[in-house]
Amino acid sequence: MSLPQAKPPFGPADYLAWESVQAERHEYLDGEVFAMGGASDAHGTVAGNLFAALHAALRGKPCRPFIADMKVQVATANCFFYPDLLVTCDPRDRLPEASHAKQHPLLVVEVLSPSTEAYDRGRKFALYRQLESLQEYVLVSLDAQCIEVFRRDASGFWVFHPVALADELELTSIDFRCPVAELFVGVAAGEV
Repeated sequence: MSLPQAKPPFGPADYLAWESVQAERHEYLDGEVFAMGGASDAHGTVAGNLFAALHAALRGKPCRPFIADMKVQVATANCFFYPDLLVTCDPRDRLPEASHAKQHPLLVVEVLSPSTEAYDRGRKFALYRQLESLQEYVLVSLDAQCIEVFRRDASGFWVFHPVALADELELTSIDFRCPVAELFVGVAAGEV
C-alpha cells in the first residue's frame, strides 16, 4: 500500500502567476484558491455608487480608491482577497511591484451577499485586521439597506458604528461623508 503523496506547495508567487492568466478571479488563502462568483445587479450598483463618490472625493489627494479587480495581500496570513472596494494612501502601494496587489489599505469595503456574508463578517474580517494600515472595515447590507462601519480606535480596538439608510456615512480614515441613500440609488429595498 502506498502513502498519499504530499500536495506540492502553491505559494503566493505561484498564485500571482497563475491568477494573472485566469479568466475568472480567485482568492488565495494559505495555499488554496477559491473562485469568486459574479455579482448581482444590486451588488454592482451599490459598489459602483460608492466607488464614484470616493473617486470624486479623493481626486487630487494622495489616496486612491480601487474597485473589485484589485487584490489586497495580507502577508502575515499568506492570503490575497478581492474586496469590493479599497482605499490606499500609502506610497508603497503606488510602486510598480504593487500594481496588482495592495498591502497597505486604510479602508476596505465588502458588499454583502447571501453566499459570502458569514465569511466577510468572520474569518475574512479577522484576517483583514492583521493589516496594520487598516483603519476602517465597512460592510454594506443590500437587503437591509444599511452599512456597518468597524473603525480601529486609538487603542487599537475595533468599534462598531451602525449607519442607517437615512443617515450619513462617515469614513474618518479618509475624511469622507455621504448620505447613505445616495449609495442605494437604483436598488430596490430588499434587492440582493
